[in-house]
Amino acid sequence: QVQLVESGGGLVQTGGSLRLSCAASGRTFNRSAMGWFRQAPGKEREFVAVINYASTTTYYADSVKGRFTISRDNAKNTVYLQMNSLKPEDTAVYYCAADWNLGGSAPRSKSDYDYWGQGTQVTVSS
Repeated sequence: QVQLVESGGGLVQTGGSLRLSCAASGRTFNRSAMGWFRQAPGKEREFVAVINYASTTTYYADSVKGRFTISRDNAKNTVYLQMNSLKPEDTAVYYCAADWNLGGSAPRSKSDYDYWGQGTQVTVSS
């Protein structure tokens, strides 16, 4: 079993930065790909970024490429999402998710993920 707790959300102005953290409990973190997803009001939950367990593979949604950076610290069981140059359209609840897999893959589909956090709100004002 894996439990995920996100933190770091808040209110920021356009062009500002935030760093989200996701702390994981459980022995499987070091063998889990970790993803970030987001869901705006009235919209589907969408993929943002993913990192595989070894930090050798990362993928980003086109909408955040060049502005967001995903990283992880396996010693601390934590994954991060550094968000720079934030825009109003980045406003959403951000969720981290874990996909336990031994193959080192970094999935981008939410259906591949086994565990989810409760989410943290990010609001970008214009």
